[in-house]
Amino acid sequence: MTARLFRGRVHPSTGVARRLGTLRTHALRTAARPALPAAIAALGLCVALTIATFDGGSARAQTEANPGARATGKGTRATLTVETVQPESVSLALRIAAAGNVAAWQEAVISAEVAGLRLTEVLVNVGDAVRAGQLLATFSADSVNADLALQRAALAEAEAAFGEARANAERARQVQASGALSAQQIGQLLTAESTARARVEAARAQVLAQELRLKYTRVLAPDTGLISARTATVGAVAQPGQELFRLIRQARLEWRAEVPAAQLHRLRPGMPVRVTAPSGETLDGRVRMIGPTVDGASRNALVYVDLRGAAGALKAGMFVRGEIDLGATQALTLPQSAVLLREGFTYVYRVGDDDRVAQVKVDTGRRDGDRVEIVKGLAAGTRVVRAGVAFLTDGDTVRVVQPATAEGAAARAGGGPSAT
Repeated sequence: MTARLFRGRVHPSTGVARRLGTLRTHALRTAARPALPAAIAALGLCVALTIATFDGGSARAQTEANPGARATGKGTRATLTVETVQPESVSLALRIAAAGNVAAWQEAVISAEVAGLRLTEVLVNVGDAVRAGQLLATFSADSVNADLALQRAALAEAEAAFGEARANAERARQVQASGALSAQQIGQLLTAESTARARVEAARAQVLAQELRLKYTRVLAPDTGLISARTATVGAVAQPGQELFRLIRQARLEWRAEVPAAQLHRLRPGMPVRVTAPSGETLDGRVRMIGPTVDGASRNALVYVDLRGAAGALKAGMFVRGEIDLGATQALTLPQSAVLLREGFTYVYRVGDDDRVAQVKVDTGRRDGDRVEIVKGLAAGTRVVRAGVAFLTDGDTVRVVQPATAEGAAARAGGGPSAT
């Protein structure tokens, strides 16, 4: 039975074929002896030799297919092709990130200055750009004109009475030395002159008051800017001090950034600021003033940033974020592709002299484009893997290539994971 089991089997390895032949001969010689344990032992030996031969052939085939593979103490492991890079010292901008509301630089309240007059015309609306002195609304001036005419007539009457009193007083002064008039009469005439003069001045003041009321029937813009609110309604009877319009002076907006109190000592008026609008547009500004007080609940202070020319991209009341530029300092940086974020920590892979990688925990800081600041954990001049760090584990053996040949090596590897 054992002879029939092995008859016709051919193994690609000659060594195995010779062993099978020997076993088959031995089985034929002992076929007459009914020894079942011996047959089973021979069969097990054949299977063991076959497995060993397959394992050796597979290992040789893998070595021939990947000549860059290296044997380690733990077995054979495929080598990744990587590029290395060293930390570079570059100048990075030092910025403070903040957030806050956009508000008007100054908002003027335009109110009614006359009482009991009806609004007859409103010429502007919310969002309109106006210039200084532009007519915004008008009140009915009929009653004011009538009062003005009445006061002018009273002024004319007072001036006529003053003319007569002044002539009488002048004659009294002329005859005072002759004794034609008593001292009492002369005093009465001079007093009448002074009284008439005072009445003229009072009448003139009344005329000026009515002329001022007439002027206030025309509501004018106090400055150039944008109308931000309007409560004026045609036909309404306004009272003195009643708000009619609100005006953003000179159309200037400012960003009121909330900055922690611990950062205030680093800020100065005039520092450049970059604000990102909700549309994604970046706007430039300048620190105008640092708030004199700190909020007791949030421990933040307001930093007022002047945003000239930002009325098109920003609106008062928007909440935006930005950065205050404090200057630039030297920093040790790596490309973003060399830094791995894993389980809430950042790592890089250092390449040793034996081409083994070691996972190193680092602390990162500022970012500028593709560069990341390494604050702690890595020294200058250390070789680290440039890219593809997600495919590596601590202790892997890699094959380091130059940047010009990395792409070709990855292509020859048949599309396997590569760090280039």
